[in-house]
This record gives sequence, C-alpha cells and structure tokens, in this order.
Amino acid sequence: MSAERDEILTRKVQEVLDSDVRTREYGLKADVVDGKARITGIVDTLAEREQVSRIVSAIEGIRAVENGVAVSTDGAITDDDVAFEVGEELDAAGINRRHVGVKCVKGVVFLQGRVDSPEEIEAARAAAARARGVKEVVSQLKLRSPGGYDDESLEAIFHHQVNNDREDEGEARIF
Repeated sequence: MSAERDEILTRKVQEVLDSDVRTREYGLKADVVDGKARITGIVDTLAEREQVSRIVSAIEGIRAVENGVAVSTDGAITDDDVAFEVGEELDAAGINRRHVGVKCVKGVVFLQGRVDSPEEIEAARAAAARARGVKEVVSQLKLRSPGGYDDESLEAIFHHQVNNDREDEGEARIF
C-alpha cells in the first residue's frame, strides 16, 4: 500500500473521529500505515473505547485497527466507586441484581452469578462496560439450569435444604 493512500486514509479516519458525535469530544488521533489504523487518546468508558474500534473498522480501506485508546476518568475513582456505577448501569439495563454480582479490582470488573440466557450475559457485559472507570469486563456469569438448583454440588443442595432458601436461588454472592 502506498504512503499516499495511507495519508488519504489517515485524513478520512481523523475526519470521521472528529465529526462523529460519539467520539468528537475526545480529540482522538489517527494514523494509518499499510491500511492499519492506529488510534490514540483517552475516553471515559470501556464502551466508548470499543465503539472507536467499530467506527474505524467500518471505514472503507481500513484492514485492521490498533486501538491504543486509554480509559480514564476526570478524578480519582476507587474500585468501590466503579462497582457502584456498574450496579447502576446493570439496574438501568434491567438486569436482575439478585442474580448478578459485581466485584472490581483495579478497574477490572468481574460479573458473577447465574442468568437465564446468553442475551442476558451480553446485556450485563455491555452495561458494565458503560460505567466510568471500567478498564475491562470479565464475565463469570453462567446460565441457570432450568428448574434445578444453581449448582448441583452436594454442598449447594445441602445449603438449599438446610436454609430452605429455594426462593433466592441464583442470588449472586461475592465474597
């Protein structure tokens, strides 16, 4: 690929980033070499970072995207703050919080619990990615078995029987 073509693509990618309502406020920078776009800058959420890759990869002539965009917030945000914001995003997305727990370690969010469908897993992951301070989302969500206990281990069955807690089956517990 020629240097002239890369320069044209660089201008096109930069123009798209500068004019797109989802990215223009961040002042992201683009460079294209051999059809591979490298994007740098800072955004507020993981979801915005992922959106940058989707926007740029849709541009004709771009063969690959190296997303060097960092996720940062304006001020100090603790893991507890991140977990709280993820909880708010899960609530807003209609995710049953009794079934999905959140733990955050250095900006990496872990989603734990059992849900009813693969779509609910993806909805929870997408909701978590929209929260400020999230650098990565690790889904440890599992599908709930229909009509059975969450976990068929002897320990889980014993727990359910002794505590008579079938009504809170699937409740996420993070220790």
